[in-house]
Amino acid sequence: MNTLTLAVRDSRTMVGRQLKRLIRYPSMTVQLIITPVIILLLFVYVLGGTLGTGLGHGGGRDAYINYVLPGILLMAVATGATGTAVMVATDMTEGIIARFRTMRISRASVLTGHVVAAVIQQLLGMTVLIAIALAIGFRPHATFTDWLAATAMLTLFALAITWLSVALGLKSSTPEAASNAPMPLVLLPFLGSGFVPTDSMPTALRWFAQYQPFTPIMQTIRGLLTNTPIGDNAAIATAWCTAIAALSYLWAKHTFNKA
Repeated sequence: MNTLTLAVRDSRTMVGRQLKRLIRYPSMTVQLIITPVIILLLFVYVLGGTLGTGLGHGGGRDAYINYVLPGILLMAVATGATGTAVMVATDMTEGIIARFRTMRISRASVLTGHVVAAVIQQLLGMTVLIAIALAIGFRPHATFTDWLAATAMLTLFALAITWLSVALGLKSSTPEAASNAPMPLVLLPFLGSGFVPTDSMPTALRWFAQYQPFTPIMQTIRGLLTNTPIGDNAAIATAWCTAIAALSYLWAKHTFNKA
């Protein structure tokens, strides 16, 4: 077998290893799914009436759930990054990576296993979140093509954030430190257009909210699911996700090879 074939085979094995870990230790997966669901219910049923009215055009709770869901989907991915960083840091500190280095396996497959399994976990979590949103009043106006495009954007975003979390996990000295490293990512939907329009914010915060990477991603998903104009947000979102994924991959690869 050639090098590429071996790398694919080893990556498949490592993905299976990570998926088995998720099954054997489901508490983190459940927590990563439940936390965004709780935030969704909190904002829709406690704050949705007031915040939805502020959207104008006959808003209210029903309109607000359509607005807020994209931000919470991104929060779900950012929350999942915590679990990935912890798993990577655990592997690095418990000696399993040292054992892998002595075996005839592709070095790249170790990180690829973490990334692919984490993206699968995040997509499943977002599916559950969307199903619950539909049950409590989310009413998208998306065509099948729109859903495919939104899924592609969410997958690209999950891939980018997962590579970033892998790099953060590799740089962390302990799993405890790794659990804190991705936490700022969870705040970015709040500091963007995730929960309220950016034009309602003070000037300095509005500038940050409009130009930080999460905002065009949320605007793209929101536009696709609610059939509202996207403008150039899709291109900007794709550029952000691609840049984050590429730079994080290079950072993770460099850190892993030095370890």
